[in-house]
Parts: sequence; structure tokens; C-alpha cells
Amino acid sequence: MKIHDVRRGAFAAALFLGLAFGLAVPGAVSATRAEEIEVKIDNFTFAPQKLTVKAGTTVTWINEDDIPHTVVSTGHFRSKPLDTGDKFTITFTTAGSFVYFCSLHPHMQASITVEATTGSLE
Repeated sequence: MKIHDVRRGAFAAALFLGLAFGLAVPGAVSATRAEEIEVKIDNFTFAPQKLTVKAGTTVTWINEDDIPHTVVSTGHFRSKPLDTGDKFTITFTTAGSFVYFCSLHPHMQASITVEATTGSLE
């Protein structure tokens, strides 16, 4: 066995252990877990009403109300009418502010602020 084979094996083991236990491994690409957030729709409200997340976060709206609702941010996204138990999911990839509402009940309003990830060029 050659010395570079031993080093390669040691690096692979360190990389595996580092990723498995969330440790930093010099020279390894960082594997970050994307965050997932749920927004509940119930009693004619979105909860939470104001949300701040990092780019790359997936947000899922779940209709827990007994009537249909939508999730609409003009120019950005629009759900179909969500019946009880239905879900609508979006992954936010860029920074920005998104005000949204229910097109069936326009008084239902909320917002999401998406921040750039650390080291991002956004």
C-alpha cells in the first residue's frame, strides 16, 4: 500500500465521520441541511404571520381550516385553492421580502423575509 492511498483513506474516513457527526473537516465541502418551515392556515389566519428565513429554506403552508384558502404573493407565487389538509410548498432561493395573502379572503395577510445565506453573493 502506498502512502497516498493511506492518506486518501484517512481523508475519506475523516470526511465520513465529520459529515455524520456535523464536524468541520478541513478541505471538505460543507454540507448544510436546508431548513423546512411550516405555516399553518387556521381560523382565517396564517401562523406565523411574520417569518424570516435564510435562502434555501422550504416553506410549506398547511390548510387546517374547514374552508378553502390560497397563498398568493403577486408576481412571485400562487397556490391553487387549498382544501382542508392540503399543502402548498415553495423553496425560497433568493433574498427578498414577500407579502402574501389569501385571494379568497384578502384580509388574510402575512409576510416572509428571505435573507441571503452567509457567504452568498446575493
